[in-house]
Amino acid sequence: MEIKKVGVIGCGLMGAGIAQVSAVAGYQVVACEVEQRFLDKGMANITGSLAKLVEKGKLSDEDRTATLSRLKGSTDLNDLADCNLIIEAIIENKKIKQETYIKLDQMCPPDTILASNTSSLSITELMAALSPSRQQRFFGLHFFNPVPLMKLLEAVRTILSDEGAYASVCEFGKKIGKAVVQTRDSSGFIVNRLLVPYLLDAIRGFEEGIGSIEDIDKGMMLGCGYPMGPFTLLDFVGLDTTYYISEIMFEEFREKRFASPALLKRMVLAGMLGRKSGRGFYDYSDPKNPKPMKLN
Repeated sequence: MEIKKVGVIGCGLMGAGIAQVSAVAGYQVVACEVEQRFLDKGMANITGSLAKLVEKGKLSDEDRTATLSRLKGSTDLNDLADCNLIIEAIIENKKIKQETYIKLDQMCPPDTILASNTSSLSITELMAALSPSRQQRFFGLHFFNPVPLMKLLEAVRTILSDEGAYASVCEFGKKIGKAVVQTRDSSGFIVNRLLVPYLLDAIRGFEEGIGSIEDIDKGMMLGCGYPMGPFTLLDFVGLDTTYYISEIMFEEFREKRFASPALLKRMVLAGMLGRKSGRGFYDYSDPKNPKPMKLN
């Protein structure tokens, strides 16, 4: 099936990015939010992001105008009924996601493909609320933040996946400029399955006194060539997000490497969530010169 029109549910950081790259690639896009104020903020972020690309010479002014002409905002889910592919990018809450899928299942034609941008929830569990025929056309499309800049897309299939529909979403990923990696439905998929234990081990190492926050970060950057150390990355991703993902992964695998260290839990409870809260493993009072926090 050829995908021509794309629906994106949620116009937050991830949803706006998905809508933007889809429109830039030539697709007609409908971005849907629950309230106009959220939609306005998301559309403004897209406009601002496109302006920066023009300023840097990565997008022509004509292409920006054409991109915006292909992009429509809505607060009515029914406006997505004629989309060939609908990507959900809302809160990581299974119940709310499934309620949305049920509405889409009822109003969309049989060949419409549904996908979730979830980074941790089981695709099979999410699709359980759908009719049997729609379950075959439900996938995970896990984008990375920031979507316009990050090249990777994880395309997640289940044991029920329709081969033709899966090929269509993988082709869509390539057309929007992503390097598509194919993976089966398993908590964390490929990237988080490997990344989260690494981040949790860094916290455990710090708890055990193998090195300071700065030295562990510096060691992984200069010793392994990583663009940022584990604590800088934890603060960027959000400590609450990492804690949430690790809890889901531990629930599935029951292995120590996925268990949250005590320090991570305490920091989340204390509201130290990283960059977004101003404090995490680093203090961002001066964003240009963050200082490591004294945590032990």
